[in-house]
Amino acid sequence: QVQLVESGGGLVQPGGSLRLSCAASGIFFSIATMGWYRQAPGTQREYVAHIVAGTAGASTNYADSVKGRFTISRDNAKNTVYLQMNSLKPEDTAIYYCNANYLYRDYWGQGTQVTVSS
Repeated sequence: QVQLVESGGGLVQPGGSLRLSCAASGIFFSIATMGWYRQAPGTQREYVAHIVAGTAGASTNYADSVKGRFTISRDNAKNTVYLQMNSLKPEDTAIYYCNANYLYRDYWGQGTQVTVSS
């Protein structure tokens, strides 16, 4: 059974930082492409970033809205993907979801709330 468990969300002031983690189980993690998406109230879920399957240093991609502020990384030994979020803005407020694309199927975590507010 595939399971993705996010952690690290919370309340942070504008300009602050958070690091989200997503621990995966039930998959051969190193061959999964891992990603982060987010959904703000009243909006559709949107793409944030992904990191392709492989070792550390694997190719990454970001939405324009987070490029230069967010960094996605993976630790295959820990079956975990991270999202380092810096220079946070109020518009980054959303539920953040971890995604695994594994053997041509998509799997989702339950999400973690990130709130950016003074």
